Amino acid sequence: MADRILDLTPKPLSSEDCTQRAPDIPGAAACDINGNEKTYIIEINHISKWFGDKQVLDDVSLFVKKGEFVTILGPSGCGKTTLLRILAGFTTPTEGTVYINGTDITMMPPYQRPMNTVFQRYALFPHLNVYDNIAFGLKLKKEDEDSIDTQVRRVLKIVGLSDYEERDVDSLSGGQQQRVAIARAIINKPQVLLLDEPLAALDLKMRKDMQLELKQMHKELGITFIYVTHDQEEALTLSDTIVVMNKGKVQQIGRPTDIYNEPVNPFVADFIGDSNILSGIMVEDRKVQFMYQEFECVDEGFQPNEHVDVVLRPEDIYIMAHNSNAMINGKVETCIFKGVHYEMTVITDNGYELLIQDYNMFEVGQEVSLIIKPSDIHVMHREFQTNNIEAVMKDQTHIEMLGGIFECLPQDNMESGAKVTATVGFHDIELMDYTEDGASAGMVSFILFKGKQYQVTVTTDSGEDILVNTDDVWDDGDIVGIKILPQDIKISARE
Repeated sequence: MADRILDLTPKPLSSEDCTQRAPDIPGAAACDINGNEKTYIIEINHISKWFGDKQVLDDVSLFVKKGEFVTILGPSGCGKTTLLRILAGFTTPTEGTVYINGTDITMMPPYQRPMNTVFQRYALFPHLNVYDNIAFGLKLKKEDEDSIDTQVRRVLKIVGLSDYEERDVDSLSGGQQQRVAIARAIINKPQVLLLDEPLAALDLKMRKDMQLELKQMHKELGITFIYVTHDQEEALTLSDTIVVMNKGKVQQIGRPTDIYNEPVNPFVADFIGDSNILSGIMVEDRKVQFMYQEFECVDEGFQPNEHVDVVLRPEDIYIMAHNSNAMINGKVETCIFKGVHYEMTVITDNGYELLIQDYNMFEVGQEVSLIIKPSDIHVMHREFQTNNIEAVMKDQTHIEMLGGIFECLPQDNMESGAKVTATVGFHDIELMDYTEDGASAGMVSFILFKGKQYQVTVTTDSGEDILVNTDDVWDDGDIVGIKILPQDIKISARE
């Protein structure tokens, strides 16, 4: 088998190759003056994947440096495991390409790829002991027994299992079995190690211990790790780079500190750690309005009076005894001891609910004051300011959109069949308990509490997402009817 593995050492690229393969992501072109690609060991270029009529990956691009620890993070069903399987060769993409060291491996079978995979279920051979499980790949290659013995003992030392070589794998703990699986993967000296939620089956203490051991292994081995998890703390602990995914798309790529401190959208802010996310208006650079007040901030590059989202991390809000001169006053509604700090919910005098973490305890019912420093306010651009929906006129008083027929105000200048854009505000959509009470239907796919009310993303039957601001409490996955009054639909011609 060894003689069929392709030579994937870096190869010189022509300037034309570098230009053609440079994606639309900053810094993606990585060729020196001789045409040698010098930065990325892995290039995932515009990968999309469909299973029947369901799209699980939507134009994903990712570039990984040699020796980097990259974590792909996201909720269940976001496409992270599918992306890892495409990298490993177990699944082929519908569109796009995958390169390793300048070689296109998109259609290459798994056994020819210079990478190994560690799965959530360790897939150890129960009839073999620890030594033979680890040595299995080398024996397939028919390597010399002395060489095999030397290599097995070396990786046993790396994973902390020296003197365990004769043990039956079924007699090992979950953490020890995980180490055997990692040892079996790294003994083949892969250029890339893929790990698919490898710690998910372990208890909390063992998982934390294994996180530290994985980080140390990565440092010692110097090979590239691609790690898939839905655990935010795990991603922040292990990674050089985090790739946050949702609904088959990359939401943000960055260092753990950047992902936490500078989220690009409400999903990332809500998914990574605890956050207070509030609607606001950027009055001007370095001045933002939210909770009915103006605050100094450090953010720039916004349009005057642009509608924005504001992120306040709970540990960045300072809480103290009540002071009538403070900008924000309120009352403690809940207080829970979390081991290191207290987690409190404060209801402000103007009705906003804020989550606060502090080393000091404030009693439930106690009146308090809050301080927010300019550097602790993070302002985000909104992806869109309102719902702009592609639609078709059925007649002068009816419009087809979101998989249904809605009544609108008379459109004397619009002919039947005309393609139009329907603009509907977030507050102008009512969600109904029963689908028959709405003109169309959809499913609640994301819920964001914004201090006073909820912002709900509804994926309609037509596959479009709309945003709805509501005081009602909905659950993820609820099927709802969509009701919009005629006067709340603004129609404009669409080319």
